[in-house]
Amino acid sequence: MRAITYDGILKYVDDYPDPAPDQDNALIRVKYAGICDTDVQIARGYMDFTGVLGHEFVGTVVGPLGTELLGRRVVGEINCPCGECELCRRGLGKHCRSRTVLGIAGRDGCFADYVDLPETNLHAVPDSVSDEAAVFTEPLAAALNVLQETHVRSEDRAAVVGDGKLGILAAQVLAVTGADVTIIGRHAERAGVIDAVGSPITIVTEAETGNNYDVAVDASGSADGLPTAVGLVRPGGTVVMKTTVAGEHALDLAPLVVDEIKLVGNRCGPFEPALRLIESGFISTEPLIERIIKPREVVETLESGVPGLKYVVDFST
Repeated sequence: MRAITYDGILKYVDDYPDPAPDQDNALIRVKYAGICDTDVQIARGYMDFTGVLGHEFVGTVVGPLGTELLGRRVVGEINCPCGECELCRRGLGKHCRSRTVLGIAGRDGCFADYVDLPETNLHAVPDSVSDEAAVFTEPLAAALNVLQETHVRSEDRAAVVGDGKLGILAAQVLAVTGADVTIIGRHAERAGVIDAVGSPITIVTEAETGNNYDVAVDASGSADGLPTAVGLVRPGGTVVMKTTVAGEHALDLAPLVVDEIKLVGNRCGPFEPALRLIESGFISTEPLIERIIKPREVVETLESGVPGLKYVVDFST
């Protein structure tokens, strides 16, 4: 099968072995796969990953014959825990110390014609949700996790550092609460995208001074995003860190202590609410698609740093 692999060198191959799922796993024929900034970082050595990249997808279950999802379009959660350790028993399976993570740690990902995942990880896509929208389920779930870990009120002011696809999804999620939401970005032209998604969000290329935000989310994809977010929140405010980079962060910790700022690490989130938000139209994803590309174009796209917004890989042809 076709696949995009990394073993210290990023490659497109057309003879990668098909997955051979065990009895608890389903085999999925990938339709679309989304390129994430994490994939860019992995291609630069993040997590020391080797194998097939990719963790955002929509596809059709083609096996085994006994699965209830056979023939259904699905999206899939990326963490595969052991189910037996103390963390799993406490409902913290996404932090299981022996987990594998789709296309990120110990498990081949979805930049391929086929991928396999435990059936318990899969969620059926409503008929009214297009493939192009469904491929955003995983990053939207990650954006929703901000609200699971941080209480945001309608009277709050919230800032999102980063005007990429995750930043715009996070801003839309924050706007659902009624909060006053501002994106601090680097691309003035993204104002048109914000208009297209239809959420009441302000986008600026230079943050106001004064530490006036109650919540700041770092979705910048760069090492300087976290210091910027810390500099935006008021004393007693909250900084949510979504960014992962293949490198070291430099952060002055004194403001966290002096101003009693809460720093919250934040990763994967709930799929079913994400699908419902897409189905209901509360979250708009179509304006975030920069290009739909062929599998052979993925290596060049990743090496370029993925200029623009969401690149979607079409594995259907």
